[in-house]
Amino acid sequence: MIDSDGYRPNVGIILSNGERKLFWARRIGQDAWQFPQGGIRTDETPEEAMYRELTEEVGLSAEHVEIIGVTRGWLRYRLPKRLIRHNSKPTCIGQKQVWFMLRLLAEESKVRFDTTSMPEFDHWRWIDYWRPVKDVVHFKRGVYSQALQELAHLLGVDKQALSRKQDYHRP
Repeated sequence: MIDSDGYRPNVGIILSNGERKLFWARRIGQDAWQFPQGGIRTDETPEEAMYRELTEEVGLSAEHVEIIGVTRGWLRYRLPKRLIRHNSKPTCIGQKQVWFMLRLLAEESKVRFDTTSMPEFDHWRWIDYWRPVKDVVHFKRGVYSQALQELAHLLGVDKQALSRKQDYHRP
């Protein structure tokens, strides 16, 4: 489902642990790291999509996590021109996302990538709160920054820390 502006509705999942670290997953067969995310089906609410994606991508279910917050509205990013499939109709120019901040309640051993026939990730680790803004693919940096800034207070993270950083681009 793509809206009239060309954006695909999507959910983003920021999973935290008790030490205010964030779950960071590596896309299978690539040196590309990101938060779990996925599309919202026409028959789903954003929360239902988030739980489905959490199970499909990370192997966790509702009993393994607690929702501690959600962004107030849609956050958007545009795809680079080289990634836009102009031959598909309607044309998708990017994604609009609702971001969920979750706290892991279960043991880390519950994280699994083999619950689907086509896993998206092959490795994960815990990272510092602002690190994703530096390490995610360049065209998602703005939306990651917006989501993390909006939700920082939920983990008691300093919102100003991001603006004090010198450089969030890869060398």
